[in-house]
Amino acid sequence: MGIIEKIAGPLVVANGMMGSNMYDVVKVGKLKLIGEIIQLKKEKAVIQVYEDTGGLRPGETVVSTGLPLAVELAPGILGKIYDGVQRPLDSIEKISGSFIGRGIDVAPLDKKKKWKFVAQIKKGARVSEGAILGFVQETQLLKHYIMVPKGISGTVEKIKEGNFTIEDEVAVVKSNGKMVSLNMIQKRSVRTPGEYKSKFASAEPLVTGQRVVDTFFPVAMGGTAALPGPFGSGKTVHQHQLAKFSNADIVLYVGCGERGNEMTEVLVEFPELLDPKTNRPLMERTVLIANTSNMPVAAREASIYTGITIAEYFRDMGYNIALMADSTSRWAEAMREMSARLEEMPGEEAYPAYLPKRLAEFYERAGKVESLNDKIGSITIIGAVSPAGGDISEPVSQGTLRVTKTFWALDASLANSRHFPSINWLNSYSLYLNALNEWYVKNIGESFPDNRKTAMTLLQREGELKDIVQLVGADALPDAERIVLEVGRIIREDFLRQNAYDFVDAFTGMEKQKKMLELILYFGTRANDAVKVGVPSDKIVTMKIRADISRMKEWKEEDVASASKKLKGEIDSAFDALIKEEAISARN
Repeated sequence: MGIIEKIAGPLVVANGMMGSNMYDVVKVGKLKLIGEIIQLKKEKAVIQVYEDTGGLRPGETVVSTGLPLAVELAPGILGKIYDGVQRPLDSIEKISGSFIGRGIDVAPLDKKKKWKFVAQIKKGARVSEGAILGFVQETQLLKHYIMVPKGISGTVEKIKEGNFTIEDEVAVVKSNGKMVSLNMIQKRSVRTPGEYKSKFASAEPLVTGQRVVDTFFPVAMGGTAALPGPFGSGKTVHQHQLAKFSNADIVLYVGCGERGNEMTEVLVEFPELLDPKTNRPLMERTVLIANTSNMPVAAREASIYTGITIAEYFRDMGYNIALMADSTSRWAEAMREMSARLEEMPGEEAYPAYLPKRLAEFYERAGKVESLNDKIGSITIIGAVSPAGGDISEPVSQGTLRVTKTFWALDASLANSRHFPSINWLNSYSLYLNALNEWYVKNIGESFPDNRKTAMTLLQREGELKDIVQLVGADALPDAERIVLEVGRIIREDFLRQNAYDFVDAFTGMEKQKKMLELILYFGTRANDAVKVGVPSDKIVTMKIRADISRMKEWKEEDVASASKKLKGEIDSAFDALIKEEAISARN
């Protein structure tokens, strides 16, 4: 037991902490506030407190639990809404109302509810750490596999089936000569990365239904992506779309220090959403971790680690996890404040010198792995960054870009012009394209990678021509260049732009994306052919078929094949008639 000597905001200095370890969880003061030891010097410990320290006084006691900050993992975790240290917000609300009271100690999971456990091994089986004992059908969408905890291996002496609480014994394993009783609960330290047999590169994309992402700047399943942008550029909305529509099995949304109104929107909206793939509530495969800007700053750092540890647990079951971190800038700001109070030597812009290392360690916990039980699972991390004024030269953005392989550059000017997703196609990139090309060829079509290259070349050329047009006007350009401008505009406005509030346009499957891009490029090919035989570009730009191309986004997924075939025929008919008309006019 220690005694508080000094209080500095969220930091508490305590004497008499001999025998404690770094990162031990402690209970601080009369209210038993949750804290974590982050610095030790002999008997003196510096503790970061995850709750408001107002009212604490020197002389109050500090009691160490002797355990590191850990999350409790068992059936019942899906669909929950937690704070940064895994306290369920619905249970806290029942105790303290709309505001989180200090010192509230609430169990993360319901320990009275009974779950039907189905055994998958028999008595006498040899098991080791991570082996699957059985499962609970936690939701209609997902089985929750019960695994052997860390440090236990041996022979199964007893295995049960039936309805149990998560604390009831379901198996007994003889490990190192001792009988070990196992229930459904695991506890994992949040700062220790999960173990696995091997990690390997993924050759499959995380399909999001967002055309600018899936076609031009994909992220691999188990990859990492950065989403930097200034205030109002659409970071949170874009992450909401990815959470709703990505083909991940489980979504973990971590709000680490964003404004309360944005997090409230998530908490209110997600429980009411239906999963578009199963028509079941989206919360059945979602875990939300809420830590807003008015919550204690220290808890922002914990929320990131809480989220990634829960994700690793489900990855061990063989699931694909999409983790949204919104926003890592707030997490870094929390580290900066802690570092300043610890009087550490500051790095660039007063961030701690170890900021790049912490960012790298977080993103490196993503990946596609073979778990200890031979199942294949993945964690894809998509981290939003909020640089002041959109200046990505600042340390958090640069540290993130060094370790992530997909960069979605959000542009405030696009957001202001109601272009969503507001990802700037000229500044963004994906380093996964080469690795994913084989998947696209096999599953979408051999022409898809080439069409993507052609479309991107057109967009880049259109960007160059727009600069020229601002100087000399469009009339000064030759017809062939004006066709480039027109096709580029079609790609921008009719392919890259989506309506997040339209039921059909909010999500676009890969087959529909392929057909839309093919038809836009086919229009461009026919337009170039028409220009070569003397058709003025002005007549092509004003063709009625342009309106039908714009309406491609309204196609339902099941109608794509027939609708695309019909539109291609209409494009041919329209250009054949235009060329014939121009030939007659030229003869006359």
